[in-house]
Amino acid sequence: MIRKFTIDEAVLSDETNPAVTTVGVSNHHVHLCKADLEKLFGEGYELTVQKKLTQPGQFAAEEKLSVIGPKGMIENVRILGPLRAETQVELSATEARQAGITALVRDSGDLEGTHGCILLGPNGYIMIESGVICAATHLHLHTDEAAKLGIKDRQRVDIYIRTGDKSGCLFAVPARVGEAHAKDLHIDTDEANAFKITAESRALVLMNECEQI
Repeated sequence: MIRKFTIDEAVLSDETNPAVTTVGVSNHHVHLCKADLEKLFGEGYELTVQKKLTQPGQFAAEEKLSVIGPKGMIENVRILGPLRAETQVELSATEARQAGITALVRDSGDLEGTHGCILLGPNGYIMIESGVICAATHLHLHTDEAAKLGIKDRQRVDIYIRTGDKSGCLFAVPARVGEAHAKDLHIDTDEANAFKITAESRALVLMNECEQI
């Protein structure tokens, strides 16, 4: 299938356009369950909020860990809160390969069949048997934002990105729709480097602009 489309560059700078979204670069991070938090930091320990994230209720914590694989260590990996039911480590493909860690491309929370690593904290270390992933690119949308575009939860959409002399499309990106979401395209650092993403970068959800031939 060939897709051809023409996009006026002014469209990407129109913040009132419901199809225009910010681009959030997801650096490596860890989500911890309560039991693993206490093993790494001590019994009864609670995370310290450093800053709130774009998604409601989520935050970057002051606390950091080291992620260890057979070939090396990734230091200063930030913990994100709140706590989860299962511990999850999100790395880019590049850094996972450098550390010798097998990280499958998965949606957040889809951990069955994934591989593990060692997590090192101030109170010691733990070995997790699974939970390391390269997070699949995804689009967050609040219910009201999704309604304006006619997009439903888990629907796959195409995304156009242009930054300076770099442009391209991401195809079949899953949308996460709900009351606890806010419009933001989440990509990892490998993709961000490929597109030369900056804080000012914007992306376009392709709806009627895309003609299939």
